[in-house]
This record gives sequence, structure tokens and C-alpha cells, in this order.
Amino acid sequence: MPHLEYENAARLQGLTAVCGIDEAGRGPLAGPVSVAAVVLPPDFSLPGLNDSKKLSAKKRDELYEQLTTDATVLWAQVEVDAATIDALNILRATHQGMAAAALSLQEKYQITIDHCLIDGLPVKHFPFPHQGIVKGDSKSLSIAAASIIAKVSRDRLMAAYAKEFPQYGFERHSGYGTKHHLHALHLHGPCRIHRRSFQPVAQLALPLDS
Repeated sequence: MPHLEYENAARLQGLTAVCGIDEAGRGPLAGPVSVAAVVLPPDFSLPGLNDSKKLSAKKRDELYEQLTTDATVLWAQVEVDAATIDALNILRATHQGMAAAALSLQEKYQITIDHCLIDGLPVKHFPFPHQGIVKGDSKSLSIAAASIIAKVSRDRLMAAYAKEFPQYGFERHSGYGTKHHLHALHLHGPCRIHRRSFQPVAQLALPLDS
């Protein structure tokens, strides 16, 4: 289970605001990447808090409500849209979102972030001192909290897009390349939230030969 060892190690070095960062939605064919940044108070505890991928949708929703309504939890969440993903590539777009989430949190609460814990590898040219933690969402409690907020926020957004674009079934698969989604893509072609740089969307978006 995730713990506070990374956060506490940073605080022992005099770093007060230690921010966990994680994303959701790097792999889908449609929709944004969602990124969250979270600063937890010392000795924070929330039973069941874990990597969002290891939890049911119901449990994620419960934890999301507990995290986002707890006045001691500082958090921010941002999205990087499909057009930006296509323009930058998914890795650079994700890194841009991570920086934006941390900056948003800093501005929202008028604090100075001292250190970031990022799920995955270190990020070049990141605007804050940080460390990358591979599989950090299962090791760091603040990264796990960020993973919950990022995932639930994105799923709710994709459910809203499902009402605008009902033919794709976004409420069922959140934009991932399921059999149902691929079939809908072949029938209807891509919509404005599809990532045109991703296969198989790229092929379907090409003009047909005359």
C-alpha cells in the first residue's frame, strides 16, 4: 500500500510543501490527459487510498469525495486536450500537464511548492525540484491521491462527452480502444475530441483516395 515515506524524507530535509503528481488517460484514442497535483498534511491517513487502477469505480468515487472535501488536502487538476496532444505528442503533453497542475495548485492556495513526487521517470526542464518514482501511485500516498483525482475527473468528463457524442459510447470505455469504440470509429469516423495522431484514428482521419 502507498505510504508517506517519500514525503517524510523530503520534510526531514526542510521541504514543507511536498506535492504528489499523477495523470490519467495517456493511452486512450479520445479525450484529454487529466493531471492532478496533491499536497497532503503530515501524518495523513485515508483507509483504502491506493493506486486508482487497483480500485473499483465506486471506491474511486468515494475516495475522490473524501479527498476533495478535506480542507487539509491541497489539490488541483488540469486537462490537456486532444489538439495539444496531437501538436506536442503524448509524452510532452503529459509533462506540460504535470507542470500546469503543480503551478495551478501553487496559485490556488498561494503556497510555494518545495518538492514534487512524480509518478514515473524524472521530467526534463520541470519547473520544480522533483523526483520520479516508478509505480509511484502504489508507493507514495500523495501520488496515489493524485491518481484518484485525475482518474475520477477524467471519467466524469468523458461521461459528459458521451452526451455530446453518444455514438461512441465514451461513458463505457472513457475513450480507450475497446472493440465497441473501434467499431464506432469505423462507422462514424473521428469526432473533435479524438486524437488524430493516434492509431487507428490517424488512418480513419485520412482523406479517401478518389
